[in-house]
Amino acid sequence: MDAAALAAAFHAGTLSPVQALDACLARIAERNPALNAFVALRAEGARAEAQASAERHAAGTPRSPLDGVPIAIKDNLPTADLPTTWGSVAGRDDRPARDELAVARARAAGLVIVGKTNVPEFTLEGYTHNALFGTTGNPWNPALTPGGSSGGSVAAVASGMVPLALGTDGGGSTRRPCGYTGLVGLKPSIGAIAREHALPPLLLDFEVVGPIARTVADLQLLFGVLAGPHAADPASFAAAGAARTLPERLRVLYVPTLDGAPVDPGIAAACEAGAMRLQALGHTVTTGPLPLDLAALNAGWPRIGQIGLSWLFEHHPHWREGAADKTLAMAEEGAKLPGHVLWQTLESATQLRRDAAHLFERVDLIAMPSSAAMPWPADQPFPPTIAGQPVGPRGHAIFTGWVNAAGLPALNVPVEPVEGLPVGLQLIGPFGADRALLALGQVLEPAFGGLDQAGHGVAP
Repeated sequence: MDAAALAAAFHAGTLSPVQALDACLARIAERNPALNAFVALRAEGARAEAQASAERHAAGTPRSPLDGVPIAIKDNLPTADLPTTWGSVAGRDDRPARDELAVARARAAGLVIVGKTNVPEFTLEGYTHNALFGTTGNPWNPALTPGGSSGGSVAAVASGMVPLALGTDGGGSTRRPCGYTGLVGLKPSIGAIAREHALPPLLLDFEVVGPIARTVADLQLLFGVLAGPHAADPASFAAAGAARTLPERLRVLYVPTLDGAPVDPGIAAACEAGAMRLQALGHTVTTGPLPLDLAALNAGWPRIGQIGLSWLFEHHPHWREGAADKTLAMAEEGAKLPGHVLWQTLESATQLRRDAAHLFERVDLIAMPSSAAMPWPADQPFPPTIAGQPVGPRGHAIFTGWVNAAGLPALNVPVEPVEGLPVGLQLIGPFGADRALLALGQVLEPAFGGLDQAGHGVAP
């Protein structure tokens, strides 16, 4: 059952939050050994919270529309009663003093936190593996990756272990994994989900909290619980003040690739077909290149993580303990870079945000694939080739990082599968259009030809 169906059953009294939690725990026991989605559970605490939720429902006083619904938390979002390892050996015993704000808001709304989900080390890669917990598999084929860095969260939701999860998205880490697993996932506008008590920001303000679900309706409910300004996050007031609507008839720009980069033919065909369905629904769709200069951003992108790691290990040296050789090498490269390199990256992002704002004066929506590659073997960091052409570590991720740098909201929705595996189409809106984008997604979802809507995309 999806979150909306569970909430309706709780309200009607035909199902209790305790029963829902027990079903989730049973599913976890069944599926997690093969998938490695969850790395920590809190069954006892979750059951006490589910019982308290059941009592609130019986009294007619639920805290929110999602009171009692189980949820998973990505293991880079601090939780006061569970370890937050960040996929690192150094964090194996780390127990933060406070929840990150999004987690605290979920608790306050009555959601039942089931456990933490697996991530790559320091959440800096596009697949999900670390030395502490191992590799996470894709529910549609466990030999393949669910992507990263929110791979554990999407595997938990797509396999039916939980109906909802929190991820993060610093360069596509919610949208690409949702695309690989047939889910819907939102990368919000910067500040739309306020942040406080977070881990150190290795990816600057590009990283945001990303809600994950099986239906857009569920995503709307979860975003409604998490969104809103907070005094500790000044950017959240800008996002709240910039709330935008979308017109009834959209001017859509469909971008099949960026700078001629290779795209898997199956993805290209499925996403183009999805975009053309927008035209069949009465919107104006133009196919063409993205009229933004991404050269400076793309050149500087690898350096962001390098500089972030160097700073982390310099100012918080305990995080260095047990780090993988490739992670240490990244930090060493970052330490060699002069300060003007970071300054140039920041200036490139600022200019991109200005240019994107002007672009959305001419178009209402940008559509493009969420990933350039289909899922690859789960233990490999990235696919070495796409469409027969050699690519580097971010060849699969070309479509997502610029959205983070621009600060825009983007929604992954499933389109026609390719050889039984999910494919994701990314819908990108202007800054502040998060709620409008979700409302649009709910209307469009049935038209995109994604995974069986009756089953809400739960992997067998």
